[in-house]
Amino acid sequence: MITISKSKLKAQMLKIFREIEESGEEIIVTDNNRPVIRIQPINKKVSVEDAFGAWQGQVIFYEDPNAPTIDEWEEV
Repeated sequence: MITISKSKLKAQMLKIFREIEESGEEIIVTDNNRPVIRIQPINKKVSVEDAFGAWQGQVIFYEDPNAPTIDEWEEV
């Protein structure tokens, strides 16, 4: 995590924003050495394989996960 003062941010804002976009790292903006604002990039969409690839083949379904259960539809 990087910190920068408001005055330095103002002077170099476009350059700093480009750096945040490229690195993906967040920046904390300070005012009199006190953190006041956090700037972070919006995460790009991740493919299903990238997000859940480590779990592939490790999850076991014993029934259809989309089927309603009897308990959900039981009359009172």
